[in-house]
Parts: sequence; structure tokens; C-alpha cells
Amino acid sequence: MITIYSDRTFSFITKTPPATFLIKRAAKLAKGAHTPKKEVVGSITRSSVKEIAQLKMADLNAKNLEGAIRIIEGSVRSMGLEVVEG
Repeated sequence: MITIYSDRTFSFITKTPPATFLIKRAAKLAKGAHTPKKEVVGSITRSSVKEIAQLKMADLNAKNLEGAIRIIEGSVRSMGLEVVEG
């Protein structure tokens, strides 16, 4: 986010990469499934989901890490991936 002030100074805030980018990188995929509920294109470990949730915690609307993990798991499922133990 960029904020420009009247005296021509500015400030900007950089955020973490999108969750889908981090999920695709962790699962080593180019893109998600075309039909996520019918097609499974890969898997991601629960430990990778936890790492992504910890990284995205500041940007997510979650009160604790468990809530952030559930949000990321929802993104994983909507991309046509499954979460496996590991």
C-alpha cells in the first residue's frame, strides 16, 4: 500500500506474497485444479501449511495460529490439493 502526502513524501507497506503463490511453491505446482472439488492435482504436508500460516499470520484475519492454519487449509482445498500428514 502506498500513501502519498501533500508535501510529496510517501510511505509504503509491503505485505507477504499471496497464500496461493506460497501453496503452489510448497507443492511444486504450476497451477491449481480446473475443477477443485472433483480433481486432486497434488498434496501438501501439514507442516508446510503451518509454515505458510505462520508467515501469513500478520495479513490474515485470525486470532491464533490454529485459525490461520484452517484458513490456509481452505485455500489448499479450493486449489484442488489435499493436506497430508508430515
